[in-house]
Amino acid sequence: MTTDHHATGRLLLTACIISFATFLGSYMRIPIVPLFATSLGADTVQVGLINGGFMLMAGGLSIPSGLLSDRLGRRIPILGAMLLLAGSSLLLYWSRTPLQMGIIYLLFGIGLSAFSPTLMSYVADITPPELLGRAYGWYTMALYGGMTIGPAVGGFCGTTWGLRPVFLIAGGVICAMFFVALLLLSHPPIHQRTGPPPVILPALKSLLGNRRLVACLVATVGGCLGFGMFVTFMPLYIRSQRLSTGGVGIVFAAQALSNALSRIPVGRLYDRIEDRRVFVGGGLGLFGLALAGFALCRGLPALTAAAVVMGLGMGTAFTVICALIVEAVPRSSRGLAMGCYNTSIYAGMMVSSAGMGGVIRSAGYGTGFVLSGAAVVTVLLLFLATYPRHRAAPDEA
Repeated sequence: MTTDHHATGRLLLTACIISFATFLGSYMRIPIVPLFATSLGADTVQVGLINGGFMLMAGGLSIPSGLLSDRLGRRIPILGAMLLLAGSSLLLYWSRTPLQMGIIYLLFGIGLSAFSPTLMSYVADITPPELLGRAYGWYTMALYGGMTIGPAVGGFCGTTWGLRPVFLIAGGVICAMFFVALLLLSHPPIHQRTGPPPVILPALKSLLGNRRLVACLVATVGGCLGFGMFVTFMPLYIRSQRLSTGGVGIVFAAQALSNALSRIPVGRLYDRIEDRRVFVGGGLGLFGLALAGFALCRGLPALTAAAVVMGLGMGTAFTVICALIVEAVPRSSRGLAMGCYNTSIYAGMMVSSAGMGGVIRSAGYGTGFVLSGAAVVTVLLLFLATYPRHRAAPDEA
């Protein structure tokens, strides 16, 4: 047992490092792309469409990518996805028009659709059930740490070296992680694999009849409506207050730090507390209030404080949502379930990115933040009304 736990710990650490660095490299581009696109002549609507197109691809392909990983194993889709992520970053360096950026960003979406659900399923494959909460506490800290520290690093690099070189740095980080994965990320132990995975349509129909899973997916969509507003338009909102690109980095770093630090204690508490709904409810509540509060923030200190509260809410809610999904579905359908989860993430972000550009142009940034916060709170109420109070049995479908 000690040997098995040691091997699990090593693989989990490797997965966390790969996830953190790959998402850091990928999301270094998040605050840079809106600024770079506007420098090429794009307006807020076009910026929203560029991000929305990438999110459409990432969300639309996550379900078939998850099923593919159930059939082929986790290793090959992870490696292929990392090559796409690195390649899209390097191509952005050479782009000259908003249209070229939009097309290249579609490749970014394809890469994320294969990488994220597959590596999340890999973590579930290698983790004993009694350690699931802690494992996802560490893993989601690495994942969302990369997603949120990445924009901060991108903002600081953009200030120091300019916008275009950020794409080369990001591509280099992901290329380095490709070789780490190639050498160190082994297949899950044979005894943890199951029989052949289900056919997609019957399996998807069965999963969508799972009340726990559906409640978690609804909460994910609502939370990512708010996150899409933050990552797409916060850089432009900060610029509208005549703050520097470095200010973008500070706000994103504050959100990243509170987001990451909240995940380890939440993961430990998850394994001990019966009613996990309180984590999701409390986390989304903080998230929605902070998001709406951005409308009142003027200046860097206020924006940073609201970002800290937002990060605490995200870290609390999304750590628990991931673990609840794994508990709610059979092992043979984890890849498909994580594909649904990632589709929900990017569906929420896509709707926000594509729709809020027009709202901001006609009514201003404040209205956009208030509407996004209200959407998060509304979905929170739906989750609390839908998710059962008692704990799921293992592998309940």
